[in-house]
Amino acid sequence: MTTLVRGRGWARTHPLAVDAALATAVLVCMVVGSFAEPNGEHGPTWGTRTPDAPSLVLMALGALALVFRRRAPWCVLAATCAAAIVELLTGEPRAPVVMCAVIALFTVAARTDRSTTWRIGLVTMVGLTGIAMLSGGPLPWYAQENLGIFAWTGMAAAAGDAVRSRRAFVDAIRERAERAERTREEEARRRVAEERLRIARDLHDVVAHHIALVNVQAGVAAHVMDRRPDQAKEALSHVRDASRSALNELRATVGLLRQTGDPEAPTEPAPGLHRLDELVETFRNAGLPVEVALGQVGLDLAAAVDLAAFRIIQEALTNVQKHAGQDAKAEVSVVRVGPNVEVTVIDDGPGHGKGETPNTDGGGHGLLGMRERVTALGGSCSAGPRYGGGFRVHAILPVTTAKGGTA
Repeated sequence: MTTLVRGRGWARTHPLAVDAALATAVLVCMVVGSFAEPNGEHGPTWGTRTPDAPSLVLMALGALALVFRRRAPWCVLAATCAAAIVELLTGEPRAPVVMCAVIALFTVAARTDRSTTWRIGLVTMVGLTGIAMLSGGPLPWYAQENLGIFAWTGMAAAAGDAVRSRRAFVDAIRERAERAERTREEEARRRVAEERLRIARDLHDVVAHHIALVNVQAGVAAHVMDRRPDQAKEALSHVRDASRSALNELRATVGLLRQTGDPEAPTEPAPGLHRLDELVETFRNAGLPVEVALGQVGLDLAAAVDLAAFRIIQEALTNVQKHAGQDAKAEVSVVRVGPNVEVTVIDDGPGHGKGETPNTDGGGHGLLGMRERVTALGGSCSAGPRYGGGFRVHAILPVTTAKGGTA
């Protein structure tokens, strides 16, 4: 098998040598065949006739033309047909020069389309057979040699067309396989990019939220350490709780990234609106007054919608904590409006009016992450300053996700 594969590879890289070998084999067959008499009393007989010099020259020229059959198939077909016609008109006895035309016709048929194949095949069959019948000499027009020319040229055209069809079929299969492979690679790259983006969003939400709370509580502890140690101790306790939560969530995310196989199912439920009270309490402990208005949304939202709503509220309150100022107040509203869930977070902080507004043009990773989450679910998200001061984040999430999950 290895030898066969190597032989095919060598033949593909040395086509001229292969054609030269084929031309040599055809020349040998023609010369040997020219010594046979096909019309003997008891069938073909050998050694009863000898080809003349012009026939040997025509056979040599026809075989030489076959060496270039792949480079110029149409020219080779014309040259071999011309040599065959000259032999049919002048040769006595005839030499099988037409064998060169048969090989040339097969080459043309294998390298052109079907309609052209049958047109040129019909012309070659009728032309060579007609000339052979008209110049048959003492032989009748229906002689075996004349009918053989018709049969061999017809089979050459049919065989060449079959080879061309098979090559086209194999090329189509190979092209589809390559396209499928490219599609799989592109799909794999797209999924990797989506997964990296999702992990980046989750890491940003976790780090931004918890580190912002740690920063605020640490500042409070440092401010009241000497005068009110009890309050400082409470602030440090909140720092410890926030840092522990951040470490746990980071450990869970990194643990998923370290797994070589399919990740195991998480042992804890994903964050959602069922943890909204816990989330709001962490901000209240950090000194941010937060009011919550939770409509008849229910706790059976699709997991993706539930997580997106939680992360939007988390990021919006984190921005309030970081940018709105010390005297700011926040309001969170989650209501069901028809087929959608609307999440609204507003504040009245003066900090937004002093150039500390988060980048609403997409430069901030938090707001960008919000929009990406909402867009992935088929919703919409807007964020910007409120009239009269403060900031407003408003997201509309469809209850029915793109994958068909429903609340």
